Formats: sequence, C-alpha cells, structure tokens
Amino acid sequence: MKTLAMITARGGSKRIPRKNIKDFNGKPIMVYSIEAALNSGVYDEVMVSTDDQEIAEIAKKYGAKVPFFRSEKTANDFATTVDVIEEVIEEYHKLGQDFDIFTCIYPTAPFITSERLKAAVEQLKASDADCLIPVVRFSYPPQRAMEIREGKLVFRQPENLAKRSQDLEPHFHDAGQFYVCKVESFKKNRGIMVGDILPMELSELEVQDIDNEVDWKLAELKYNLLHEGK
Repeated sequence: MKTLAMITARGGSKRIPRKNIKDFNGKPIMVYSIEAALNSGVYDEVMVSTDDQEIAEIAKKYGAKVPFFRSEKTANDFATTVDVIEEVIEEYHKLGQDFDIFTCIYPTAPFITSERLKAAVEQLKASDADCLIPVVRFSYPPQRAMEIREGKLVFRQPENLAKRSQDLEPHFHDAGQFYVCKVESFKKNRGIMVGDILPMELSELEVQDIDNEVDWKLAELKYNLLHEGK
C-alpha cells in the first residue's frame, strides 16, 4: 500500500505571526513534523502543502517535498483541512501518483514522534477501519459540566453530581496532531472524522493546543519535560 504524509502549513497566521516556522526550542516548529514523518520509515512520500515560498524552502531544506503550491481556494482563512487534503490528493493524481493511505500532519505538533506515526499507519493497515485519530482524555468529567443560565450555575446532568469521578465513563477529544486515513474511505465519506475510526490515546503531557503566546510557552515546557535526560 502506498502511503503519503502531508504537512499542512500555509503562510498566514493572525494570532501568532509566521507560526508554522517560528522557532521552537531551536528550530522551526514545522521541522518536528517533517522529521517525525521522514524518520518513521512508513511513507513513500513526505510533502508540505503550502502557499508560502519561505515555508517551502524550509520544508525542502529538511527533506520534505513541495511538488506544487496551494491554490487560492485552499490558502485562505476559510479553507478546511478536508479542502486541503482533497487538493493534495487530486494534484498528486494529476502527476500520476496515487496513494492508498495518507497521514495529514499539523505543522505545530512538536510532540509527534516517528514511533507514533509508524504505529498509527500499521494499525490502520491491519484493520478494516476508515481512519485513525490520536485522542486525549478530558481532564475533568464532562458529565459534571455546568452552564450559566440567567446568572446562575446549573448542572447539565445533575444526576452525576453524587457519582465518583472514577465511575463516570471517560470522554476523549481530538488531540489536534495528525489523522491517518484510507484514501478511498476519505473520498467516499469526504471527511476525516467519519466512518469507522480507530483511537490512539495520548497523555495530556503529549498534547497542547498552540493558539497564542502562552500556549507556545506551555508547549515548550511540556516538550522539555518529555525530553528531559534524553
């Protein structure tokens, strides 16, 4: 089965300027995603989807391919990840290259490891599922969520208030790092969170949204904790 790793790194970023190539512990943050994909040994092609010349040059410097640039449609603020994936698959098809499995990797996910990517691809290959998504457990039980109604706190599920937290079913959310999908399933479902989905559970230490400067500092702290002594 032919496999493709695509790293989605457009040039625009409003909250953190040049976010995808901003220095993270000594090198552009996007490089962590590129190196993890290349070192996993499970991809026939590792590429970066971008609309930005500087990002493209950095990608190629670190071993990724940039066979084409994004269209105007997928380079704007309203383009979805699904839009970008569709374009990448179609552009490769035009070049005479088709793939069976792809991994869409975010460029601001320095916690991704080659071992995780390899395990994810191998698990999906060995299954009849459509895709695999890394997830992380909610740190606080959502069953005890509250709302503010007319200035007062109201429990959404008051029946769970007296239950022990360990007796409540764990809930998970997307870790926001990568998605591994079978190409045919993606085309059929036109999505990465539909069909039969395999989970890959990550620890909270391996997951950090990076939307502002405080998030960035937290991510560096977590990264350093994970790699202490290595």
